[in-house]
Amino acid sequence: MTYQEALDWIHGRLAFGNRPGLQRVEALLEKLDNPQNKIKTVHIAGTNGKGSTVTDLRCLLEEENLKVGTYTSPFITYFNERIAINNRPIPNDELVRWVLKLQPLVAELDATEEVSGITEFEIVTALMFGYFAEQKVDIAIVEVGLGGLLDCTNVIMPLASAITTIGMDHMDILGNTIEEIAFQKAGIIKVEVPVVLGDLPEEAVSVITGEANSKTSSVYKYGESFKSSEQQSVEWVGEMFAYQSDELNLSEVMVSLIGKHQVDNASVAIKLYELLAQPLGYKCSEGTIKSALSKAHWSGRMEVIRKEPLIILDGAHNEPAVTRLVESLASMAHDRKIHVMFASLSTKDCQPMIELFQTLPNVELTVTTFDYPKARAIKDYPASVLSEVKSERNWQEGLLKLTKACHSEDMVVVTGSLYFISQVRAFILGGEFYE
Repeated sequence: MTYQEALDWIHGRLAFGNRPGLQRVEALLEKLDNPQNKIKTVHIAGTNGKGSTVTDLRCLLEEENLKVGTYTSPFITYFNERIAINNRPIPNDELVRWVLKLQPLVAELDATEEVSGITEFEIVTALMFGYFAEQKVDIAIVEVGLGGLLDCTNVIMPLASAITTIGMDHMDILGNTIEEIAFQKAGIIKVEVPVVLGDLPEEAVSVITGEANSKTSSVYKYGESFKSSEQQSVEWVGEMFAYQSDELNLSEVMVSLIGKHQVDNASVAIKLYELLAQPLGYKCSEGTIKSALSKAHWSGRMEVIRKEPLIILDGAHNEPAVTRLVESLASMAHDRKIHVMFASLSTKDCQPMIELFQTLPNVELTVTTFDYPKARAIKDYPASVLSEVKSERNWQEGLLKLTKACHSEDMVVVTGSLYFISQVRAFILGGEFYE
């Protein structure tokens, strides 16, 4: 089997869709002798900020010379990065070997009535647990795919959990209110396992703390149990801040991820780092924290991909994420003209996101589409949007024209979907992009 054939088999399971529930993945993991029970884990949920928090925590734990597995989605550059150890993606030959191992097991389950139709995400999740157990990672940081309660990653008993943010997204699956979405996220909380909460709406905190109390789980809430202050943006480099908790009082911590919201994500990661010290056998160190976070990098999140003209890629794909992106751009753009190229999935409500970008001063907005099954076609943008902004059917040609027409001091922001910016990133870095 070739690497491409392995990927084709995995992606071929997309036909089974996204069906919440644990029965299928539990059946597959049982056939692998439950590798998820053989490794230590941390579980991270949230509407936004999961990937950045995973990155920050990985850097902190790597600084303690630990073997750290990470499971994230979607990928930005190529598929294997979703499953990585110390930021090194699973090798192609390992992926092929695991697919060959999984294929007959999936076929057996497909032949049953109860657990047939195992999905792509369930297969990749099982592969991840098997690979990490085989490689004997010291800790695996597992990012929830969607929601929490019924997400197929919710088969672990972690050392700690975190819920980074809660906002309105995936309402068709998770619910139409903050409380309903919070209930789904709170599903990752396990009995007597501590949970760290980011900066969440009060109505979400109420639901989550109620769930935690019912499971006698300690709750560490941003702004109470731990907090950040003295936040200062270092332009196009990262964020400087102070951090306080019962155990730590740090000043001038630098996280090399751009945007004020990255301070919140880094603070959640530091609190998790504190909670993991005893079970993983290290002592928290100011030097470790500062060194680790200064190295943090997460592709596609306020990522400066070119300097002249300044091109930024950001995977904001829902209203809360776009709100934070717009706030960051407003504070950092100064008098620059901002050219926004936007493409979204057809499942997203694009109008509120576009309206947020239109609040920026000196902004020019272009909507486009891209090669992806769920990408929104130009004709499917609301008529009110198309009457007010530019549209470009071919984003490659549009981006080239845009950058050629830009003044050197202008800024280009490509956003709207992680799947979209993944393609744009490959286009720019792969040598297909010419001024």
